[in-house]
Amino acid sequence: MSAILSPGTLSTTCCIVGGGPAGIMLGFLLARSGIQVTVLEKHKDFFRDFRGDTIHPSTLELMRELGLLEAFLAVPHQEMPRLSVSFGNRSFPLADFSGLPAQANFITLMPQWDFLKFLSTQAAQLPTFSLLLEHEVIGLIKQNGRILGVQANTPNGPVEIRAGLTVGCDGRQSIVRSSAELPVIDRGAPIDVLWFRLSRSTSDPANALGNFNYGAGLILINRGDYFQCGYIIAKDSFASTIKPAGLPAFRQSLVHLVPFLTDRVSEITAWDQLNLLSVQVNRLQRWHLPGLLCIGDAAHAMSPVGGLGINLAIQDAVAAANILAGPLRSALVTEITLAHVQSRREFPTRVTQAFQVAAHHLLTRFLGNPGAIKPPLLLRLLSPIALFRRTTARFIGLGVRPEHIRPHGDR
Repeated sequence: MSAILSPGTLSTTCCIVGGGPAGIMLGFLLARSGIQVTVLEKHKDFFRDFRGDTIHPSTLELMRELGLLEAFLAVPHQEMPRLSVSFGNRSFPLADFSGLPAQANFITLMPQWDFLKFLSTQAAQLPTFSLLLEHEVIGLIKQNGRILGVQANTPNGPVEIRAGLTVGCDGRQSIVRSSAELPVIDRGAPIDVLWFRLSRSTSDPANALGNFNYGAGLILINRGDYFQCGYIIAKDSFASTIKPAGLPAFRQSLVHLVPFLTDRVSEITAWDQLNLLSVQVNRLQRWHLPGLLCIGDAAHAMSPVGGLGINLAIQDAVAAANILAGPLRSALVTEITLAHVQSRREFPTRVTQAFQVAAHHLLTRFLGNPGAIKPPLLLRLLSPIALFRRTTARFIGLGVRPEHIRPHGDR
């Protein structure tokens, strides 16, 4: 638990800003190592509808290593052992996860709030873990070039949380990294995504995840009785093109792209049912300052392409916990230690972002072009090859340089 220094001031060994996948996982792992950790989440709960839902085999393997896989898979979810994508009027197998060297060799589709609730419930059983909801960080506490903690607003008034180490896990709009004035390398992104819901029928295709044609793309994430839909559009075209054309035209574009949705697009009756994600692909040049580290989207904002962001953030958290547990226990977290976290995770970040940028270039070839598209030649050639599907599955499912939970005795 966090220690109270004086009214309006708390103290902890490690203060984690952001109760997303990276923040909760890091908090859990550090508390599991006996570190006093406080996680600050600005919302009153985890229920945000438009967040990543794909839990990849790399994360499921971490659940196994923690002894939590059976309990985790008892949470309602859908399993996807293979991944296909539709270009034009043809469907192409893209990845086969069944051959991966992991006990749970499939992608799990689970609402992120269920994932975070599960993980935070496990963490709450540890005496050194504290999750403070409705604590919105508004700035950093700085002294002589060092970060000493954060300032936050709460329902009970402002509070300062002093910490030996502050970790920014507060996403692509990170107040931590902006307050720290850490320089950003922006790779740019030519796409945006409109998120919304449509009901799902039991007769719908089991694997209808990716559909690309007629100048747009539609991602359908199976949540049992409904689809979480991601409509991929050209950058900034929502305000300039799609919205002025009106809702009937938007609904018709969905039917044109995925005909089996014809009987339910009428569920979209107002623009406020759609949530616009302005896609970013960027990363910090430097992930740390004395007393401060950024990981996850706070260190590297990812595109939704491949659903890789949540799993990359979790891998960051595992690497950070492995590297930081010992130094935090002895209160000797130096910049060399923090730089070690960045050096460990920067290469996977660079490779993953390069893949996403390449995918964006492919998408720009047809986004905004209303005609039927021809499937890419490379996909037509490679999709039938089993080795290609296994290699793609390994990249998507396990990622670059997958991390592992260190046994307690190795800490």
